[in-house]
Amino acid sequence: MLYIVCTPIGNLGDITLRAIETLKKVDLIAAEDTRHSKILLRHYQIATPLTSYHAYNKIKKAAELINFLKQGRSLALISDSGTPGISDPGGHLIRLAIEEDIPLTFIPGPTAFIAALVLSGLPTQRFCFEGFLPVKSGRRIARLKELAKEERTIVLYESCHRIFRLLEQMLAVMGNIEMVCARELTKHFEEIKRGRVAEIWEYFKKHKPRGEFVIVFSKNKITT
Repeated sequence: MLYIVCTPIGNLGDITLRAIETLKKVDLIAAEDTRHSKILLRHYQIATPLTSYHAYNKIKKAAELINFLKQGRSLALISDSGTPGISDPGGHLIRLAIEEDIPLTFIPGPTAFIAALVLSGLPTQRFCFEGFLPVKSGRRIARLKELAKEERTIVLYESCHRIFRLLEQMLAVMGNIEMVCARELTKHFEEIKRGRVAEIWEYFKKHKPRGEFVIVFSKNKITT
């Protein structure tokens, strides 16, 4: 059995009893960053062996993990934080398991983009999750132009290293729209910044951006 296990996105207390029980009982845990995951496992006294499974080894390692599962063993898949398979390499292993008819199940838990969407106050009835936009500027701008036509609320991820470039491109493509920037969700320094693109840009020029961001905006709020 492959268990897809959600882990906290920041606060270690945000884990379910079922997730703890599952991580304790499986034969092996596949983690995106074993050093990061050891903090969580030590906190809950989980002694299950860890193995690394990340974007750079996912092809070779996924084949090894599938063979492990075919031997009748149990495996838990976790990401650095939140839900495996959402903007991380977990999706590759999940698809292989389905192709190989390996039983799998989902242990629910936190997801950063849902937390940010709810906290944004923007419409939640219909929304579009974009994950990370393309790295190359041309493709990013092209994608932003497509999103400018979108009627649903948009949610996407961005790193602190590229946040200024994203804000500049949003301003150029969409105008000075209203948006919400969320970072360090559930952690001690959780920050939800609401305002127009130019205001957010100015704020982070004065307050060094850290961590990963969840960006939320809606076409209904666009003003040119």
